[in-house]
Amino acid sequence: MLTFLKSMFEKKQPAPERLPFYDIVCPYCFAKYAPDQVVFRAAHHRLDDEDYALQEDELLNRYRDKFGLDAIDELEAIIDPDTIPEESHLYVDNILVGVTDRYGVVSKRRLCPKCHNELPITAGKAPSNIISIVGASQVGKSVYMTSLIHTLQNTTANHFDAACMPLNAQISRKFRENYEAPLFERGQLLDSTQKEKRQEPFIFQFIFKDKEKAPLILVFFDVAGEGMVDREYLELYAAHVKNSSGILFLVDPLQIRTIRDRVMLRAGDEPGEFTARYDEPREVVITLFENFIGYQEQSQTDIPTAVVLTKSDMLHLIKEDDGEYIKSNSNVFRNFVHEEYLNMTEFENINGEISRFIEKVDRPFKDALEVYFTNTAYFAVSALGSNPVNQKVSGVVTPIRVDEPFIWLMHQLDYIEGRER
Repeated sequence: MLTFLKSMFEKKQPAPERLPFYDIVCPYCFAKYAPDQVVFRAAHHRLDDEDYALQEDELLNRYRDKFGLDAIDELEAIIDPDTIPEESHLYVDNILVGVTDRYGVVSKRRLCPKCHNELPITAGKAPSNIISIVGASQVGKSVYMTSLIHTLQNTTANHFDAACMPLNAQISRKFRENYEAPLFERGQLLDSTQKEKRQEPFIFQFIFKDKEKAPLILVFFDVAGEGMVDREYLELYAAHVKNSSGILFLVDPLQIRTIRDRVMLRAGDEPGEFTARYDEPREVVITLFENFIGYQEQSQTDIPTAVVLTKSDMLHLIKEDDGEYIKSNSNVFRNFVHEEYLNMTEFENINGEISRFIEKVDRPFKDALEVYFTNTAYFAVSALGSNPVNQKVSGVVTPIRVDEPFIWLMHQLDYIEGRER
């Protein structure tokens, strides 16, 4: 009854004001610019005009080379809108969406002026909200990303009256063949992203059926873990983190010496997948500070940051009824499904528990977070539901709370409401 009365008098958040246009953040190279700075790919080519002949696109091939992708020999010409009379510009809802060239042909394929990749249709019409995943080596970013996207597509989107779709067929095929099928169909653990193997971003769109809500563009940039403590390597991706609207900061419990020693002691003869070297979580914070946060106002960032304790299933090894670190009835071991809104009671429970847990086991890391990040929340997830042995998952992959950090970020970005249970 009290809940019902509260809901009657509770003020609903006003819908965020829709601006005439939004700055574009390229989901490929992460450059930021105004919508009228885009360029276009010609819709045709000609043999009798050098300007419109098939030609190499040096900017695009330079981008592709960064990620080990093959160069494209010839493409249609690039059209700079500045070379086209204003009366031949085509606008829809204040956004430049096309140009009519000297031959009367309309070109509508908008490209990033910095890397010449094709922009999403919604670019400039809606906020370019980028979610980035960061964390040191061995935290399981690739596995978490796979489990998260799989969950968003198959469960979460339906719960929030939306659809989660890859930006194009190439991304769909690559995700399916290299990530989703090996893990969810064959139970094979994914290879750790190698530092020298630069991963092209995975771009997905979380599109709401309510057209009043702008689509949420998700860019999962799987930076190799080793790069997160390599200053020069991180600089390559600094623009990505800087222009993110939300950060998923992954922390492996085994990065924390206090927990690692206890887990390995109790794991016995079947330790599962362990690694010989773990980077301290604080090292990642320091690297982010050197390359990004230190240049912000007051040397802090207000980007909403979900601190995500991964591989939470391992904590079964150290749980105790009256445990110093984790209790047997902990929220960590219980899955929860948020539908239509962020359940604030559940969120506050898990946020409080994991915040206290990290404070106990790694106070320097917690202090560093509080110094440099002004908007954080704490979560625990298991991408697999169990600790794999010999690169294989025993039984069915059963993710636990993997989408909760993302749902919190949606709440922070005013896409969904937060309500008490």
